[in-house]
Amino acid sequence: MNFDLSEEELIPFSKACKEFPGGGVCLQTLHRWRLRGIRGVKLETIMIGGRRYTSRAAIGRFVAAQNKGQDPPPLSVSQRAKRSAAARLELEKMGI
Repeated sequence: MNFDLSEEELIPFSKACKEFPGGGVCLQTLHRWRLRGIRGVKLETIMIGGRRYTSRAAIGRFVAAQNKGQDPPPLSVSQRAKRSAAARLELEKMGI
């Protein structure tokens, strides 16, 4: 939780709720994300004068970290069949 107060514009949690992609989240969700996180990633926050803050940059890092290294969606049966047929043709061209 390394906020650089001179570099990042802090926003109170009450306004941060509306900053998330997809229309926002509720305040309780933000608190859960700062305390427990998602997939090992916690939302960076800072407490100033009894009020909890985050930043747009912290929100961006939080969202990006959740999506890093995600497995691609599984292939459908028809996609697997097409790839298998293409691989068979490639092997035949190589004489294997």
